[in-house]
Amino acid sequence: MARTALHDNVLDALGHRIVSGDLAPGAVITLDSVDSGYDVSRSVSREAVRVLESMGMVASRRRVGVTVQPRTSWHVFDPRLIRWRLASADRAAQLTSLGELRSGFEPVAAGLAALRATPEQCGVLTSAASDMVVHGRSGDLEAFLAADVAFHRVLLEASGNEMLAALGDVVAEVLAGRTHHHLMPVHPKDEAVDLHVEVARAVRSRDEGAARAAMAAIIAEATGAVAADAGDSTTLGDDGDHA
Repeated sequence: MARTALHDNVLDALGHRIVSGDLAPGAVITLDSVDSGYDVSRSVSREAVRVLESMGMVASRRRVGVTVQPRTSWHVFDPRLIRWRLASADRAAQLTSLGELRSGFEPVAAGLAALRATPEQCGVLTSAASDMVVHGRSGDLEAFLAADVAFHRVLLEASGNEMLAALGDVVAEVLAGRTHHHLMPVHPKDEAVDLHVEVARAVRSRDEGAARAAMAAIIAEATGAVAADAGDSTTLGDDGDHA
């Protein structure tokens, strides 16, 4: 197996164990245990631990080892950490937290996009929303996801604010998590798709208020779906947003 694949596999395995609580805060990981447990070289183990350390999930100290850190130290905006948490029993709480976060920045981004989007960005938004309509009706969820991610990425970029644009990976992980953990119905809800069309139209028309309102409605639907199904992670989002 290629070195990069080995590194990614070990990193994912350790990340999932930390997020799940199998490796609880305060637990000590040794490089020897990583080497033998995953049958990898010391350099691969070191690389995986180095990434986890950069994410605030572990800390390396001489004569102590690699110690798992409390959640308060984790870099919660890291897309890999979001992916691991969405694959864990923490999924409902993570989706709720991310929904609240999105409600704070995506309507703002939509309003700014209505003021600043280039003609090219308006075209991409319109095209992505149209693709969502087509793929939603056909039930091709992977193609739908690609269009959905493209829509939200370009919207954030069109805000003209580099800090908002940098949140594109966060939103992409939310959208991918819903699809890959079977939280989407075969045919995404028409109302949710139509709201994306409304956002694209408002941005193209330079209607800041309408863009904000439509995006806020998308996030409200998502938050409502998560709240409604928080007690059942297997059905989470089935009757809600597919933003």
